Formats: sequence, structure tokens, C-alpha cells
Amino acid sequence: MRKPVIGMVVIGRNEGQQLRQCLESAKPHVQKVVYVDSGSTDGSVEMAESLGVTVVRLDMAIPFTAARARNEGFDRLSQLLPDMEMVHFLDGDVEMVDTWMDSAIQVMLDHPKAAVLSGLRMERYPEKAAYIRLCDIEWNKPDGYPACEGDAIMRVEAFRKVGGFNKALIAGEEPELCLRYWQAGYECLRNREPMTWHDVGLLHFSQWWKREMRTGYSYAEGAAMYGRLHYLRQSMGIWFWGAAVPLGGIVLAWPTYGVSFILWQLAYCLLFYRAYRGARPRAKNAKRALEYAFFNILSKFPMLTGMTQYWLRRITGKRPQLIEYRKTSAPASVP
Repeated sequence: MRKPVIGMVVIGRNEGQQLRQCLESAKPHVQKVVYVDSGSTDGSVEMAESLGVTVVRLDMAIPFTAARARNEGFDRLSQLLPDMEMVHFLDGDVEMVDTWMDSAIQVMLDHPKAAVLSGLRMERYPEKAAYIRLCDIEWNKPDGYPACEGDAIMRVEAFRKVGGFNKALIAGEEPELCLRYWQAGYECLRNREPMTWHDVGLLHFSQWWKREMRTGYSYAEGAAMYGRLHYLRQSMGIWFWGAAVPLGGIVLAWPTYGVSFILWQLAYCLLFYRAYRGARPRAKNAKRALEYAFFNILSKFPMLTGMTQYWLRRITGKRPQLIEYRKTSAPASVP
């Protein structure tokens, strides 16, 4: 198998030992690794440099987004590897599975129109909290799912052609990039080959709530940008289940002699069953699928909050603020 020239971009902030594992797992598989640091205070920069990794220190006076970090890492990598054919992006809280890269390269070589390939991201500690188990199911998407997460290998030619990540997005920058790939005539591939071990670190309800808010925000922004092409169906579903159904049950309670409350409960039972049925093939057991279905219903409310936040900021012209679910010391505003 011909091995193309490949570089790696890793982004992170205060990832500690996770970052070391990430960099050490990546280095043997690529010609060059660039680590983009967004204001770490835990010695991440020094540790990365000690491993021989090129470090890009983001100017934190400029509003931060993960998309901006990846773009700046790619620009630096392009200077170091001018003949680079593929680039692999990783988040600093993951560890690459040793067998992934050879498999990914072969798939990309077999599919010359593929712009991106992602595999299976797996949570390392699902036993710690329900919120981590939810993520483990979330990552386990079917083959051919038309979007990726922060871990993916991309064809450099395609990445440059569509202009890279949209640095203005505070979330959902990966699916938005994949949409532009499709519009440009490329393929976006996904398989279930083990790719990375991830440590999402969601241990508290408040963290999960903020993460779901961020998802809702990205849905609203995507729908506003592309209409029915991107997240409009998801956005309408959130408005329906998070607002219309409960409000309808309350408003119609008097004229329907309470029947609306029964219909309300039946509607959520139907949603619960649909979520359970969809999660069961991806969950390790029925208990986890039931857990996922319960939080799927509950998630409609923080998502609705995030969507409302997007529209209020857009109407008032206020600058977007990152919705962080893990501790950070960096500025949290975007252009």
C-alpha cells in the first residue's frame, strides 16, 4: 500500500495526561504533528514540545472556536509539509487506536472522491456516569452516516477547496464542513472501525445540560444558514417536543376536560419508544438503551434553551458566547 504524506492536527486546552496519550498514539502514524493550544495552564505546551511536536499557541485576544484552532493548525502543518496529501484531526482528549490509521488510509485510497473518513469513537470510562454512556451510544453511528466528529482523516485538496472549517461556529463545525463537502461533489465516509478512545468527562447533570444546550444552539444556527439542507428537521422536532407538546397540553387542558394531558403523556411514550428502538442496536444492552431513551426526551428542553439563546443573540446582535461544559480558563466569545 502506498502511504501518502499525512500530517496530524491536535487541538486542546488543559488536557493533561490525556494529551500525552493522544500525541504519543498519533506520532508513529504521520510525518508531522502540530498541537494547537488554546491557553493551557497545566504545562501542556511544554509537554508537547518535549515530545518533538510543533506547537501553535493561539492568540487568545482573538475570540476562540475549535474550528479556528483546527484551521490554524492546518495552516502551520501546510508550511511544514507542503506536499501533504491527507490531514488527520484529533481532539486532545482522545487516544488513537493503533490499527486505525492503516485502515483509514486504505479506505481513502480506495475512494478517490472521499473528502473525509471517520470511524468509531469509544468512551473509555462509560461506567462512571450515565452521561458518558449516552455519549458512547451517540458516537456509535451507522456506516455511511454523513458527518464526522472532531476525529477524522481528510483529503487536503478537498479541505482547501471548501475553505476549511467555519471559524465563526461555536459548535457543529464538523457536520457543517461535511455538508460543504457534499455540495462540492465529494463523499463523506464513515465506518465502525475502532478509531479513538475518548474521555468526555461528563460526570454531572449540569455538564450534560450545557452540552445539550450547545447542540441545540448548533441546530438553530445550521438551520438558519442552510434551511432544510442542515438541521431544519432536528430544529422543528425540538420546537415540537420541547415547546408545542407541553404547552398544548396545558392550554387545551380546560376545553378538553384534561384529555390533552393524557395525549401529552401518550405522545412522550411514543417518543420514548422510538428513541429506545433506535438506540437498542447501538447500545451494549437494553438497560443502556432505556437510559438513552429517557435522556433523549429530557434533552429536548436544554436543546430548546440553546436554540432560543441563538435566536435571541441573533435578533439582538449580541456576540455569541461559547457554551462550555468543562472547566476552562480561556475567553469564551467568538466573532
